[in-house]
Amino acid sequence: MTIPRFVGRPDWYNTFNPETLAATGTPLRWGVIATGNIATTVTTDLALLEDAVLQAVSSRSETSAAAFADKFGFTTHYFDGGPSGAAAAGHLQLLADPEVDVVYVATPHGQHFDIVRAALENGKHVLCEKALTITSAETRALIELARAKGLFLMEAVWARFVPGFQRALEIITSGEIGEIKWVRGDLGFVAPNDPSLRIWAPNDGGGALLDLTVYPLLWAWGTLGQPEKVAATGSLTSFGVDGLNTITLSYANGSQAQLISGLVSQGPGRATISGTLGYIETVNSLNNPKELFISGPGGATRTETFEEPGSGYTYQLREVTRCIQAGLTESSTMPLDDSLAIMELFDEVRSQLGLSYANDTRTDI
Repeated sequence: MTIPRFVGRPDWYNTFNPETLAATGTPLRWGVIATGNIATTVTTDLALLEDAVLQAVSSRSETSAAAFADKFGFTTHYFDGGPSGAAAAGHLQLLADPEVDVVYVATPHGQHFDIVRAALENGKHVLCEKALTITSAETRALIELARAKGLFLMEAVWARFVPGFQRALEIITSGEIGEIKWVRGDLGFVAPNDPSLRIWAPNDGGGALLDLTVYPLLWAWGTLGQPEKVAATGSLTSFGVDGLNTITLSYANGSQAQLISGLVSQGPGRATISGTLGYIETVNSLNNPKELFISGPGGATRTETFEEPGSGYTYQLREVTRCIQAGLTESSTMPLDDSLAIMELFDEVRSQLGLSYANDTRTDI
C-alpha cells in the first residue's frame, strides 16, 4: 500500500533524533526583531547552533533591547529612536545593518507584512513567525518579492520539523496503519480576559485562528493534504476576534478532518490519525509530541518516545541555516506554496466566521 506524504522530510534529517546543533557550513549572522516570549524561547535554541552568530536584536524599548542583547550576547542592539537611526524604528535600523544576514521576525501577526517586506527590500533572508501574514494577498505579495529578490523566506511553523511529527509521517506513509480516513486535532487554553493582550487585538491579528489553528491543521495537512471543502463554525468575542472555531475538512476520497481551536477553554491538545489498519495518537503536545501511541494491525500497540535539544525549535533553525548555506530560497518541508494555500484556507474560514481585519482592505500591496 502506497500512502502519499504531504509534508516533506528535511534533506539533512536521517534519524528519528537528528543532530541539529553541529555546524553545516559558513556561520550565519542573525538579527532578531522583537524581544517577547517567543523571541526569547527561539533565541535560546538559536544560541545552541554552532554556526549561528547572534549579531543584532531590535525592540521598541532601549531597556528591552539592551537586556535581551546582554542576556544572549548579541553584538548590537537597536531601539526606536536609537543612535543608529535617529527617529527610525529599531527594526529598520537592524535591517539596514550590513552585518546581519538573516532575520527572525517575532512581532505580532499584524506587523509581519511590513517588517518582512522591508527585510526583503534590504536584502535579508527571513524566518517569520506564523502566521506569516494576516491575509493571503499579503502572503502572495511577500512570496513574489522574495522570489524576485532571490532571498530565502520561510514561515516559522516549527511543528513541521520536530521528531514526533516527522516520525508519525514515516509510520503513516509506510502503510502500517492503512489508508487514513479521519484526523482529529484540538488546541486550546483559557486566555486572560484582558483587551490589552496581543492575542485579543484585531490590529495584531488576534484570535484563535491565526494563533493556534495551524497546529491541529498541520496533522490534517500532513496526512491528507489540501482539502476539497472547508466548513467552519465559531464564535467571536467582544474584542472582535474568534474565541473558538471548529473546522471540518472534506477530501475527494471521502476522508475527513475535524479541528478545534480556542482561547476560552482548556483542551487535551491531542491529535488522532485514524487509518483502516490502526491509528496514531499524540500522547502529550500535538505541536511537539514527545510520545506517540501507535495501535497497529491486530491491535498490537506500542509507544515511541523522542528527545531533543532545547525546546524543539533547533530543527526549523537548522533547516533555515542549511537552506541559506546551500543557496536555496525556500524549504521543501515548509514551502512557500503551502504558506499561501493555508492562508487562503484561513481567509475562507474567516469569511464563514464573519471575522475581518483591517489588513483585508489595504491597498499598498
